[in-house]
Amino acid sequence: MQTGKCNRVTPSPCLRSPGNPCAGPGPPSATMSDTRRRVKLYALNEDRQWDDRGTGHVSSSYVEKLKGMSLLVRAESDGSVLLESKIKPNTAYQKQQDTLIVWSEAENYDLALSFQEKAGCDEIWEKICQVQGKDPSVDITQDLLDESEEERYDDMPEAAPAVELPPCELGRLVDIAELVSTSLAMPVRREKLMLVLETEGYIKKLLELFHMCEDLENTDGLHHLFQIFKGIFLLNSTAIFEVMLSDSCVMDVVGCLEYDPSLPEPKRHRDFLNTTARFKEVIPICDPELKQKIHQTYRAQYIQDVILPTPSLFEENLVSCLSSYIFFNKVDIVKLLQEDEKYLTELFAQLTDEATDDEKRRELVNFLKEFCAFSQTLQPQDRDNFFKALSCLGILPALEVVLGMDDAQVRNAATDIFSYIVEYSPSMVREFVVQEALQNDDDILLINLIIEQMICDTDPELGGAVQLVALLRTLIDPENMLATANKTEKTEFLSFFYKHCMHVLTAPLLANTAEDKPGKDDFQTAQLLSLTLELLTFCVEHHTYHIKNYIMNKDLLRRVLVLMNSRHSFLALCALRFMRRIVGMKDELYNRYIIKGNLFDPVVRAFLNNGSRYNLLNSAVIELFDFIRTVGDFDTEDMKPLIMHIVENFYKGFEDIDYVNTFKGLKMRYEQERDRMETPKADSTTPLLRNHRFRRDMRTLEEEEEIWFDDEDEVEDEEAVVPPSEKTKSEEDFIDHLGKFIERKKAKDNEDTDLLAKPSVAPAALGTKPESPVLKLSLSVNAAPSAGLGPMLGLSLSPSASGAGGSAGGGGSSGVTTALCSEKPLSPLGGSCSGTVGGGALSPTAPLSPASPGAVSSSVATISISAKRGLVGLVDYPDDEDDEEEEEEDDDEEEVNETPPSKRARLES
Repeated sequence: MQTGKCNRVTPSPCLRSPGNPCAGPGPPSATMSDTRRRVKLYALNEDRQWDDRGTGHVSSSYVEKLKGMSLLVRAESDGSVLLESKIKPNTAYQKQQDTLIVWSEAENYDLALSFQEKAGCDEIWEKICQVQGKDPSVDITQDLLDESEEERYDDMPEAAPAVELPPCELGRLVDIAELVSTSLAMPVRREKLMLVLETEGYIKKLLELFHMCEDLENTDGLHHLFQIFKGIFLLNSTAIFEVMLSDSCVMDVVGCLEYDPSLPEPKRHRDFLNTTARFKEVIPICDPELKQKIHQTYRAQYIQDVILPTPSLFEENLVSCLSSYIFFNKVDIVKLLQEDEKYLTELFAQLTDEATDDEKRRELVNFLKEFCAFSQTLQPQDRDNFFKALSCLGILPALEVVLGMDDAQVRNAATDIFSYIVEYSPSMVREFVVQEALQNDDDILLINLIIEQMICDTDPELGGAVQLVALLRTLIDPENMLATANKTEKTEFLSFFYKHCMHVLTAPLLANTAEDKPGKDDFQTAQLLSLTLELLTFCVEHHTYHIKNYIMNKDLLRRVLVLMNSRHSFLALCALRFMRRIVGMKDELYNRYIIKGNLFDPVVRAFLNNGSRYNLLNSAVIELFDFIRTVGDFDTEDMKPLIMHIVENFYKGFEDIDYVNTFKGLKMRYEQERDRMETPKADSTTPLLRNHRFRRDMRTLEEEEEIWFDDEDEVEDEEAVVPPSEKTKSEEDFIDHLGKFIERKKAKDNEDTDLLAKPSVAPAALGTKPESPVLKLSLSVNAAPSAGLGPMLGLSLSPSASGAGGSAGGGGSSGVTTALCSEKPLSPLGGSCSGTVGGGALSPTAPLSPASPGAVSSSVATISISAKRGLVGLVDYPDDEDDEEEEEEDDDEEEVNETPPSKRARLES
């Protein structure tokens, strides 16, 4: 271990400037606003009491007149210097309780800095340690003893006293008090003094002097004894507490603490403990250890809470062992009572026995309340065992009995017990009440008794009701409900609550809102209804469909909004908050319910009646409508009905409000929605009109034809580009008519005998693959049933063109054209019909004259009809390769029959 001293590190002096704290007296610098440096300065007076010298900000800087690094404290009020203390190399600085630095400036002149924040204390402590060359991790910068003295002390036998106490005599009480007082500020001396007091029986000798002083009426000696025993308590030693709080010493110790020199007359604490405070055994306690522990704990609690003066800033942690002593005593008491099975069994038996008189039951309830309060000191595992034991003994049924009593004090004690149970395990209470509902009527259910206790609270401020509302909210909070594989606590309990308890909770609300204004509008009723609304608002946010069904079945929102007419603004705001939560759910059913019931009307009337007053009601209503407006900007479907309803019914009342943009924004949102609703009517025709301006690209048609030929084996009715479901009856009739016409024409065509011998299949029912199709049809139609094909093709046909007669050369072609262009209408919109038949062109702009001969090639004419939103294109796509092969095969036949190479259809414009 290194025993040599560390080299001191002396920082160089800081530069003096007007803005530097080193610059001497003046206004506080900007750094003084830092709360880390905020301190209180204390000085120890002649009576060994700490005097407050002011509050300011501390800094560590070089002070020229002191020739060294110093602690500088400036007052936060006017910047005046409260302290200039040079950090001397040999001064013993102590850091206590993380926010306290204490040191002695001179003999009998101690100073202390109490920091607001630990970080500031650590920062200044590091500066001090840096100047003295010490490690900042230590709590004291200088050893109280020289190294040689410390070594001699370590070599001394353990039995030798570390501190030599003066003889316990009346004449030495002043010296004893001085020794105890000075030892408190130095941890090492305090520890050594504790060892002496624990081993030499010095406390009992001091108590003998107390009796002598009382007998002699030696007031000065009694005052010194008060200071001595107060200091002994501040030594914070559990072993010493055991001695002072023992049955043989405790009353004498209390007597010593009666003679406070700051009081004109001594207190009479012993009289109170011996006569006024009486120990009651509601059920006799047989265990003497338990009884002694109860007495001891009560007296220790009395000393801590009543006798000892309120600890100062420096003393509050010096009595922590006394608090711990009381804490562990309570733990022992609870465990000893819990181990006595007969005691607790007898307690609950008497509590639920109808023969027990009210006074006895009151004592039992008060004992049980204190017993549960002691349980809060238990560790989690011990607390679990404690409440499980109470549950098995029937604490909840016992509370039902007690809550039904007329004694308000008993009911309040029962409420406190119930709060301990709910805080520990809400699930235990929920499980009990759900099972209870299967056996008892609603009037005697535990939760209904709690609700009635809340409603009937006689306190003008409803303090008990506020506590009960908090308990009910804990019970109905789904966040702490358990869900297991076999059952869901949330579903079971909420179903129970809304079936058996909700009507009890809302009864005062419904009774008071039967008319257009509140039936009773006094302060206590308003406060009770506000608590009820607080609970209902919580339900809206957390219970979804349960509360939704209840609100709509009971028309609850309408009844709540009656309270908007209350003269108590806090109640009107509670009603508005309830509606705001409902609107905030953005639920379609809620919105429809609000619109159907015109439930914005009471809100708007309250807003307009409020006039130009700028208050909470004004702001809350504006926030409600602003929420609807802003949510409507992002989620139109949720808020659209509300926006439409508000603007159409209430906007006139908001027209003149220009100090916010909320209502104008609603109107703008409304107009945008109206425009959007009207726009689709015009837009629905725009694509159709636009599509008529363009023909489908030839490459697209060629690709579709190629696909059609490749899939010829699988051709079925759905060959149309649109799905089969979109085919209209007119389209099917048209295709059937076309197929029949082609079959008839093939039968009559003597010139194409070989071609007619091949199977012909109607386009609507192509199921087999012909060797060489006569006509391949690709139809793409997306038009209304009332549409017309003729106008699309742009052709006008003469009556003679529709028949099968005519010249042999032109009849065939004319018939085909008629079948294509004279069918029932498919679309009301015009279109175009163009194509090539054997090299001839068909066009609406240049129709063929009736006299011009039309020719149809012996090769197969391929007709493609495509319609998309009213567009039908008739295009001839000759099968080049197949036609060449067929022409080679039919060359001989053509030569024999001398058939013309092509035939044209004759059309009339």
